[in-house]
Amino acid sequence: MPSDTWRKSYLAILGTSESCIAQHPSDMAVAMRLLDATVETLKTDGSTRKIAIKDFYCLPKDTPHIENVLESGELITHVVLPAPIKGMHTYDKVRDRASYAFALVSCAAVINVEEGKITTARLAFGGIGTEPWRNEAVEALLTGTDGNDDVIKQAADLLLKDAKGSGQNDFKIPLTRRLLKQVIQRALAGKGA
Repeated sequence: MPSDTWRKSYLAILGTSESCIAQHPSDMAVAMRLLDATVETLKTDGSTRKIAIKDFYCLPKDTPHIENVLESGELITHVVLPAPIKGMHTYDKVRDRASYAFALVSCAAVINVEEGKITTARLAFGGIGTEPWRNEAVEALLTGTDGNDDVIKQAADLLLKDAKGSGQNDFKIPLTRRLLKQVIQRALAGKGA
């Protein structure tokens, strides 16, 4: 695969702007977004603050050089995770090669199923957005359902309604649909990660 084609396959499909279509490359940030981590910082004046991970990253809009809300000189001192929640915890990563590769698409998930119904659905995606991507409306749509194919299709449609491929990364849209379906069906089957 020519290097130019390879690079374009890693571009984001969600949260992009005219100024930036770069994907967020981190696996750990996707998991932290799923788990509702809190970032604790120390500012240059000695004051501290706590930032919910959902508020930490910035969409590129017309300022792609501003990736997060940290101020000049502000340091991250801690990342705090809440207590684990009930359900299947998994991280699925689709990539070009077996090791040391950025995700083409990834999904961190916590899904709990009781009596055939999804009681908890948390999903965060990597490789598709300019930041770790989580859509709480998708989670709400899945919760309380039996996760049948129609529900999964509706969830994927909602997740990807604003997705825009740029040629070499168009494959990420159907790939994300398949990964979402795989993760939900595995949870429903009680097979774990």
